[in-house]
Amino acid sequence: MSDQDAVRVDKWLWAARFFKTRSLATTAIKGGHIELDGHKAKASAAVRAGQMLRIKKGEQRFEVEVVDVADKRGPATQAEQLYRETPESQGRRADAAAERRAARLAMPRPDSRPDKKSRRRLRRFKQGDDAG
Repeated sequence: MSDQDAVRVDKWLWAARFFKTRSLATTAIKGGHIELDGHKAKASAAVRAGQMLRIKKGEQRFEVEVVDVADKRGPATQAEQLYRETPESQGRRADAAAERRAARLAMPRPDSRPDKKSRRRLRRFKQGDDAG
C-alpha cells in the first residue's frame, strides 16, 4: 500500500482489483460506468481516501468508500484493504444474485439431448423454414 495522498482513478481501480487491466478501467471510465463523488469521473481524476465511488461492472453495481490509495497492484488481501463497500450496495448485490439464481432455476431444462430428427426440426425452425 502506498501512503500517497492521491492517485489516478484508473490506477486505483486496477490496484483495487475491480478491473483486470488499466485499459479496461479506462474504458469503463470513458463509458461513464464510474462515478466519483456523484460525478462522472475522468481517467486522470485524482482519488483520495474518504471519497465515494460508484462502479458499474456488467450487471454488478458497487458503491465503495476509498479507505486507502495505491498505484501498484498487490495481492487480493491488500486490494480489499483499499476500500469499504457500503451495506446498501452489498444488500443490492446479494438481492440481484438471488434473483439471477431463481431465474436460472425456473428455466425449463430438457430431459435429454435432442435426437437427429429433433435437431433437424430445430434447425429448420430457427432458419424460418418451419414446414415439416
